[in-house]
Amino acid sequence: MADGGTYTLVFSLPSAATIEVGALGEHRFPAGGYCYTGSALGSGGFSRIDRHRRVADGDHDVRHWHVDYFGGHPDVAVVAVERTPERDCECAVAGALGSGPVAGFGASDCDCDSHLARFDGVDAAKRRARDAHRRRSRQPDR
Repeated sequence: MADGGTYTLVFSLPSAATIEVGALGEHRFPAGGYCYTGSALGSGGFSRIDRHRRVADGDHDVRHWHVDYFGGHPDVAVVAVERTPERDCECAVAGALGSGPVAGFGASDCDCDSHLARFDGVDAAKRRARDAHRRRSRQPDR
């Protein structure tokens, strides 16, 4: 797992948008900063982040996960990424960021409310993501 762990993508959405999020349906997203937390524990490790960036840049059209629909919207941009290497702390980090605007977003394989959190501004989203990962990286595995 040396090349993987837990990550949070920080997105900017400068103006409100209605976005179809796969099976979750159409949702209205207010402007702001958004944090999506996921895990990259498989063989590709953190290369999953590069895939998410390609979707956000419009260079990859395949939509597998909820975050692909959100990040693939033309008004949404990836502005930062936080990582906790070699740790499976996806739910702990997502929980520290708080529940998001769409129930079940990115949480179809766990009991979390959502793995997408919204903040009034991008700077607040970046700060909260950084703090959540720093706190988790200092805690022992359970």
